[in-house]
Amino acid sequence: MTTMTEASVREFKMPDVGEGLTEAEILKWYVQPGDTVTDGQVVCEVETAKAAVELPIPYDGVVRALHFPEGTTVDVGMSIIAVDVAGGTGGAPVAEVPAQAVAQAPASPQAEPETSAAPAAAAPATEEAKSVGSGRQPVLVGYGVAASSTKRRPRKGPEVTVAQVPDAVRTDLNGHGAPAVKDRPLAKPPVRKLAKDLGVDLATVVPSGPDGIITREDVHAAAAPAAPAGTPAEAVPQVPQAALPQATAPVTAAAPAASYDTARETRVPVKGVRKATAAAMVGSAFTAPHVTEFVTIDVTRTLKLVEELKQDKDMQGLRVNPLLLIAKALLIAVKRNPEINASWDEAAQEIVVKHYVNLGIAAATPRGLLVPNIKDAHAKTLPQLAESLGELVSTAREGRTSPAAMQGGTVTITNVGVFGVDTGTPILNPGESAILAIGAIKLQPWVHKGKVKPRQVTTLALSFDHRLVDGELGSRVLADVAAILEQPKKLITWG
Repeated sequence: MTTMTEASVREFKMPDVGEGLTEAEILKWYVQPGDTVTDGQVVCEVETAKAAVELPIPYDGVVRALHFPEGTTVDVGMSIIAVDVAGGTGGAPVAEVPAQAVAQAPASPQAEPETSAAPAAAAPATEEAKSVGSGRQPVLVGYGVAASSTKRRPRKGPEVTVAQVPDAVRTDLNGHGAPAVKDRPLAKPPVRKLAKDLGVDLATVVPSGPDGIITREDVHAAAAPAAPAGTPAEAVPQVPQAALPQATAPVTAAAPAASYDTARETRVPVKGVRKATAAAMVGSAFTAPHVTEFVTIDVTRTLKLVEELKQDKDMQGLRVNPLLLIAKALLIAVKRNPEINASWDEAAQEIVVKHYVNLGIAAATPRGLLVPNIKDAHAKTLPQLAESLGELVSTAREGRTSPAAMQGGTVTITNVGVFGVDTGTPILNPGESAILAIGAIKLQPWVHKGKVKPRQVTTLALSFDHRLVDGELGSRVLADVAAILEQPKKLITWG
């Protein structure tokens, strides 16, 4: 990776492209070093745990370096591309030293001016440069490029310059030369928990992550023995803890990697959508006590209504299928039983009842399982709901679902019947209290008007969070959905 500290070079950092996400994988670079780029031009595509997003560059210039190859997972806030803006904007650039710099100045406000080689009398940055450094730019749909979310607090004590830190220490710190300080160490919650479990004081750990963040590897290194057994204490160099590099901790013998036959097994890294799905499902399954109820119903009349709606001029050009009427039936059931449309707030010990319905539709895509939702689905007419469903499905299949489309869902539908499955026991989408599974619709013998006749039959399954949904409430919701699908005229009488 290339270090860029010239005044004309700007480092574009990985933005937070999805509400609190901490990392993204670089799928594809659209530019190479030496290419000319313009403000708003897409330079790469990245995949987060929620969606694939194209990143535009927020200024003009010439690409100097790509800091990471395709397929690399990069933390939010790390520099990914260097652009020489000399002659592009005409203003004084914002000097940003990337996380991979060999020597980085401490975070002390007094030390920050020393990281720039520009004289004190240099002209101030232009308005454009100020905007780049101070806030989000309207270049990403719904988000924009944000500066690093990590804010440093003023440090107490004497000013420390880069020259005071030995070169070897700076190298061993992987370019993060900020010494340990008495302020609260910077670390993500999982890393703090790991340190607590291992009995490691984070204040004594030397950070190696971007912006002085302590990583899991730092904690493991700190938890390792200070010296091998039998080594006299005098043999250990007395290096101040604030300047102690990671390399001083002995390297423990790594366990041999498990061997396997590559012709008989394939190992796939867990990342992106699969990683997020796994974490969400485990969290949901072991947090919310799930209850699943089932009902088998005759949907022959609903299928007849679907065929009639396909001929209706008001529905021309829209996607009309059983899912549309099932979605409408669920929305009416929620209207009749609003307590089902809620979530559990563990921190506040409150049940949050939503007065709107953002209807999630589980979609199997080439990237994995996604659950985008239709905002304010409760307020849509049948044609509007059909239009929204069509857009949602086509966007998901094309891999263009945005992170915003997957935020804020309240109830979800999953259609396992498209795979020929009778039913299932669906796991709740995190933050929701109910999910409806639709089984395959099959022609089966059914007692109709006192006689056994072939009818179109399916099985519905409703899973709900038993902390806030009692069996009675869950049963009423499922029974209402079933009643509407058996007698679709209730779409009018109940709707």
